[in-house]
Amino acid sequence: MKATPLSLAAVFSVLLLGACSTVEKLNPFGSSAPKVKPAELAAIQPTAELKSLWQANLGSAGEFTLSPAVVGDSVYAAARDGAVARFDGGRQVWRIAAGQLVSGGVGCDGKLVVVGTPKGEVLAFDAATGREVWKARVSSEVLAAPVVADGLAIVRSGDSRIFGFDAADGKRRWVYQRSTPALSLRSNVGVVLAGRLTLAGFPGGKLVAIANNNGAAVWEVTVALPKGATELERVADVTSSPVVSGSTVCAAAFQGRVACFDSNSGNTIWSRDLSSSAGLDIDGRYVYVADDKGAVHALDRSTGASVWKQDKLSNRSLSRPLALGNGVIVADYQGIVHLLQREDGAFAARATTDGSAVRAEPVRYGTGLLMQTANGGLYALEAR
Repeated sequence: MKATPLSLAAVFSVLLLGACSTVEKLNPFGSSAPKVKPAELAAIQPTAELKSLWQANLGSAGEFTLSPAVVGDSVYAAARDGAVARFDGGRQVWRIAAGQLVSGGVGCDGKLVVVGTPKGEVLAFDAATGREVWKARVSSEVLAAPVVADGLAIVRSGDSRIFGFDAADGKRRWVYQRSTPALSLRSNVGVVLAGRLTLAGFPGGKLVAIANNNGAAVWEVTVALPKGATELERVADVTSSPVVSGSTVCAAAFQGRVACFDSNSGNTIWSRDLSSSAGLDIDGRYVYVADDKGAVHALDRSTGASVWKQDKLSNRSLSRPLALGNGVIVADYQGIVHLLQREDGAFAARATTDGSAVRAEPVRYGTGLLMQTANGGLYALEAR
């Protein structure tokens, strides 16, 4: 077998039809719809409210996962057809047509807006006007939202290379690449900044800290070790963004573990077996994880011990959790937003969007949150 990263769907095309159910079970990114019957939602007695601040629509994400960027009160978002727009407090400031498909969400630092395309092009626009500033190219499709900070536009390509471009002119300053397993999931996982470091999860269960000044690896840790008799069973990829809080960074691996590390040294704080492709979030006390069966877990931030588990959302293809005040938010394949109580995981409130999946990670927006649905709806909500 050729030792290059492949999607499980592509791998399946050369396997026997009898293996289809195994592959479908393994690949959490095959479609938005759950592969087994999702739990039906029972009525709840609200103890809080998810209030709509504003909403807008930019256009469908299609087969991609397009996440918005938030800088202060400004929101920058993109659609599959190449529409890119800025909203201030829900009011559209500008909207442009990039002239080609957009596949990787939006990165922005308030000065520069950056998106990626299926052809590996990186497009940068002025945040104030939407005027094109520069173009660059990476080695394959861009499925993740870029990050703009520290004078860099940091872009991850679908072949797990990470590029650092000068934010002023788009010239490449460095590229980080590492070997990957023969099989890996095609996911939209991006990178996260931690001071002067860029943190990135990789196929094979690795988490790497990369220096922003030169693209060199500062430390590398193992979130999960591949296990199983076959290559499909041994897929253990970090397919969601790591989360940084203070000097702690936590990450989750599909078919693997959840683990927290010291962000300065990479030393392990704790780890435990728990498979998650959606990801996690942290607050002052807990780590919240949405597992691959649709349960939401609260784990003790210091030890990883279980605090509570909410399993009434099984098989609803949950988004990454988002810690918000005294609660935690998750959204599902029908665009329904659930607010869980921080202390026990009980349902506190529920809100609906446009009925399409929330595949992109919810983003903090002021004291509330912002999410983009697969059909292109932007929803700013606040918990009260």
